Amino acid sequence: MAIVALVSPKGSPGVTTTALACALTWHRRLVLAECDPAGGSIMAGYLGGAVPGPRGIGELAVAELRDGRLDRDFWSQLIDLDAPRRERLLLPGITDPAQAGSVSPLWQRFADFFLALEKGEPAFDVIVDCGRLHAPSPPWPILRAAALVLVVTGARLPDLSSARATIAALQRDFREHRVAAGSLRLLLVGEGHAQAEISKALELPVIARLPHDPRTAEVLTVGGTVRANRPLMRAANALEVPINSILDRRRARLGWRSLPSEVPDAV
Repeated sequence: MAIVALVSPKGSPGVTTTALACALTWHRRLVLAECDPAGGSIMAGYLGGAVPGPRGIGELAVAELRDGRLDRDFWSQLIDLDAPRRERLLLPGITDPAQAGSVSPLWQRFADFFLALEKGEPAFDVIVDCGRLHAPSPPWPILRAAALVLVVTGARLPDLSSARATIAALQRDFREHRVAAGSLRLLLVGEGHAQAEISKALELPVIARLPHDPRTAEVLTVGGTVRANRPLMRAANALEVPINSILDRRRARLGWRSLPSEVPDAV
């Protein structure tokens, strides 16, 4: 399995909505990790605050800094998005800005832990919502560890201008840290310029284009019934095919395989 990181330029469509749509249509075991340094929104939004008590990456960070308990406490901090199957699990993001100071020094620790999940028994894919790249303290170690980094952007000129700067920042950092080339892709959202035109202008492949679907985006943002036949959910479901094509080539190259096993309990 592998880490798929989603990041957005300034002013672009919601990366959290995109990540959640992908997570809800994923066909293998998955952890959706909210690693946006500006804070998570799925607990209060899509889940409507229905899960009691503090939960998520902020609590894990405090436990890790205090007692080195990330390995022990991780599974208890997850929420089952598809209960009781325990196959689509959410690690909520921070809800209090004060938690950012605890989480930021641990981005590398979380990156290493997520990498271990893809080789575990059972193995998990990890979709990581990294938020906007230009927020304070972005999770660079997670982006560097990802097998695939999707730059989520609108397809109109102002969006593409911001995307160009974000892509340049990612490429510059990856060169400096000797990250293998080829992990970056564009994920377009909504109407605008043609895919081929955008790919040529930004010199980056486009993996897919998601439709403008405000009704479904509203449900994913503030809660409600997700309908699988809606345009956004159908497109998110289809997106798994090109993603897995890239990841399967990586797995074949590394010789990994997944073994069936029981999934640890999550709420």
